[in-house]
Amino acid sequence: MRMGNKILVTGGAGFIGANFVLDWIEAGISAVVNLDKLTYAGNLENLAAIQNHPQHSFIHGDIADRPLLAKLLAEHQPRAIVNFAAESHVDRSIHGPEDFIQTNVVGTFHLLEEVRNYWVALAQADQDRFRFLHVSTDEVYGSLSPSDPAFSETTAYAPNSPYSASKAASDHLVRAYHHTYGLPVLTTNCSNNYGPYQFQEKLIPLMIHNALAGKPLPVYGDGSNVRDWLYVSDHCSAIRRVLEAGRVGETYNIGGDNEKTNLQVVHSLCDILDKLQPKTSGSYREQISFVQDRPGHDRRYAIDAGKIASELGWHPQHAFDTGMEKTVAWYLAHQDWTQHVTSGEYRNWVTTNYGARKEATT
Repeated sequence: MRMGNKILVTGGAGFIGANFVLDWIEAGISAVVNLDKLTYAGNLENLAAIQNHPQHSFIHGDIADRPLLAKLLAEHQPRAIVNFAAESHVDRSIHGPEDFIQTNVVGTFHLLEEVRNYWVALAQADQDRFRFLHVSTDEVYGSLSPSDPAFSETTAYAPNSPYSASKAASDHLVRAYHHTYGLPVLTTNCSNNYGPYQFQEKLIPLMIHNALAGKPLPVYGDGSNVRDWLYVSDHCSAIRRVLEAGRVGETYNIGGDNEKTNLQVVHSLCDILDKLQPKTSGSYREQISFVQDRPGHDRRYAIDAGKIASELGWHPQHAFDTGMEKTVAWYLAHQDWTQHVTSGEYRNWVTTNYGARKEATT
């Protein structure tokens, strides 16, 4: 079997996956085969700009569907797999952890098995060139106190939610397939992403949507939980760089060097909206409402991205303020996209997750 120059992207209709595919096609690097299950967060509207592009092929399917995977690998003979496919929302994992185990653990296992079968049949030169890049999260490392050093690639795993535990399990499987079978893998662990096409249940698009609709802006607890915020196009450029030059078997942490509390993020959003689309009176900050915290809410995440900087020369290009303004402007310019995404299923989820939460005092 001779390997071509295409790549296979799984989960390429979701938020980060779609941004990666769009950037890849725009850069003209190679053809992309895009496999996505199109669950609630997968949306073909994210890919509308390349709907008829000759270098993009979309396949509706599941990474747990091994006959489909085998067919795609044999037909397209990709030189790399970039695995974004995952259930990724902590709150959903608390309400329904089984889907996370099935997709993130079982699905990753089936994907690895079919990729291994494909890889061992390649010629030696193609085996050496092939890469399996697994996209993961900083949440596998657990929670930091305010004075703790940031997560590095050697930080011990300590996942605290069903979501992060399922991603930790998938990371371990990827590592094991390298050490046991020699599969040439790369793993990236990223901080919180933000930017265009993010599903509306996540913090930033939820706040923008609620602000414009005149609804409360629900902030968990006292709003002091800290995250490192990474603009999605910076994440995509980091993945391209790791795929191009990362050392086989290695993990690379990707961060934005933008630690912010949730309340700081919401204040920033409100201030940008006050500037770009002001209310007739008052500030969007007046809509902020503190609600009961979610169970086991990790206090702080922070990424030490020194390894990818020193080894591969990658650095984020967006400061938080500029990335946020670009993000808010995008959502304001694409309110039709938001209206389509906020379907009945989305509204049901908001009711499930926020409807029973009591107001919290700060």
